[in-house]
Amino acid sequence: MIIAITKFRLPKPVSREEAREIFLSTAPKYQGASGLLRKHYVMWEDGSTVGGVYLWNSCSEAEAMYTESWKAFVRGKYGTEPSVTYLDNPITVDNISEEILSNG
Repeated sequence: MIIAITKFRLPKPVSREEAREIFLSTAPKYQGASGLLRKHYVMWEDGSTVGGVYLWNSCSEAEAMYTESWKAFVRGKYGTEPSVTYLDNPITVDNISEEILSNG
């Protein structure tokens, strides 16, 4: 599995409620995305930076999401350039499903 962390520094800070409304407007775009297991929307405490923490089945599926088209969508929605960081995720402890997930 792969974790991708996206991050966008906003032109002006947003409140938690503003961020929530924006996130809800984009969430359906990620439903059913091939290889995406989970997406967590995140925001920094001061509201100046937002992003996502994604759990992907594979790196190739993650990379297929973060295309130039996706970057253009982010620029249009948030008015800023996104960054994407990839991390290998060999083990995940899921306390909701009571599973330990491994892609070994």
